[in-house]
Amino acid sequence: MIGGLFIYNHKGEVLISRVYRDDIGRNAVDAFRVKIIHSRQPIRSPVTNMARTSFFHIKRNNVWLAAVSKQNVNAAMVFEFLNKMVLVMNSYFGKITEENIKNNFVLIYELLDELLDFGYPQNTDTGIMKTYITQASVKSQSKEETAQITSQVTGQIGWRREGIKYRRNELFLDVLESVNLLMSPQGQVLSAHVAGKIVMKSYLSGMPECKFGINDKVIMESRGKTGLDDAPRPAAGGKMAIAIDDCQFHQCVKLNKFETEHSISFIPPDGEYELMRYRTTKDISLPFRVIPLVREVGKSKMEVKVVVKSNFKPSLLAQKVEVRVPTPLNTSGVQILCMKGKAKYKSSENAIVWKIKRMGGMKECQLSAEIELLNTSDRKKWTRPPISMNFEVPFAPSGFKVRYLKVFESKLNYSDHDVIKWVRYIGRSGLYETRC
Repeated sequence: MIGGLFIYNHKGEVLISRVYRDDIGRNAVDAFRVKIIHSRQPIRSPVTNMARTSFFHIKRNNVWLAAVSKQNVNAAMVFEFLNKMVLVMNSYFGKITEENIKNNFVLIYELLDELLDFGYPQNTDTGIMKTYITQASVKSQSKEETAQITSQVTGQIGWRREGIKYRRNELFLDVLESVNLLMSPQGQVLSAHVAGKIVMKSYLSGMPECKFGINDKVIMESRGKTGLDDAPRPAAGGKMAIAIDDCQFHQCVKLNKFETEHSISFIPPDGEYELMRYRTTKDISLPFRVIPLVREVGKSKMEVKVVVKSNFKPSLLAQKVEVRVPTPLNTSGVQILCMKGKAKYKSSENAIVWKIKRMGGMKECQLSAEIELLNTSDRKKWTRPPISMNFEVPFAPSGFKVRYLKVFESKLNYSDHDVIKWVRYIGRSGLYETRC
């Protein structure tokens, strides 16, 4: 497991040092500083092996976090722990900077004692950590409170404490999707996938159990065969079901029920958390289509025409639409004409940036530009980088739909009808590119 954990600043000075096993010595600290931080060559791998010692490192705002081990540990587990540790520190004192670490070093050492035990990762849930490691003034706890914290940390439901009460029971659910696309100049999709995540905010009293239904092909086919309720019905986007390639869940989801009954059942943590991540590559509704036309007029001039078409319902509005059209390095001047939005040539970025605040569905916008070029001795042909897009649309491009979200609480006197539920779909651009 992890033998030691060190945090460095950009100069290589050690800000935090915590050794969990005797096989990690002081020379490991110096080796990382010399070989990684002060290295003149770019660091390409996040894992470095030196003298039979493995260094797993990540960098956040000029601060290096390194986990050291002499054993054959699972690298994915170590990086998962480092990222969880970053999230815990962010929740306590905000951005990870040298100044914040120096101001909170006592707190960080206390957190590290709880996060790792003899090099083995323990509880990394922020909500639970904050119940017994606080930044407020410390008051002496009663035996009941101490027992409650102990049962929460060591019990089966470690992510939620008992006795939570709210005046109004509410559930907020956000389906956030990132669309990635690479399209040829002729309009052929070369690669496309959607990376999605479901973020929930639960403000529910007691110890409720939630059941969550999605329009995944496997789940809906199994329900249709068994004749259960919620049999396959066409979703609002016209798709009956989507094929999810892979998914991962929060620890609160009962995986045995998901495998046997194909139902997502869980006792939710209190507050905000990420319930699920998924990826899909089939039948993606691409929100926009970019049609580029580049024509070279001699050696000193180039004409560019870009047409953007929106491919969603007319009732929906896309926001924060931005089209980035690359220009040659020897560009001397650009004349732009666009009927909608604002376009500007940015010489520092070698690109024409076209911004449209809002764009309705089934619309078409056009930009024309004349680019004047300098005659240079460098005869290299321009490689024509792809046109990229940024946007935000109020629907899930994968066709993901929330079929139902039910809440059950047996002890307290409230039912599923008493819970106010809010569901929102947001599609954003990932790497959305069209080749010229």
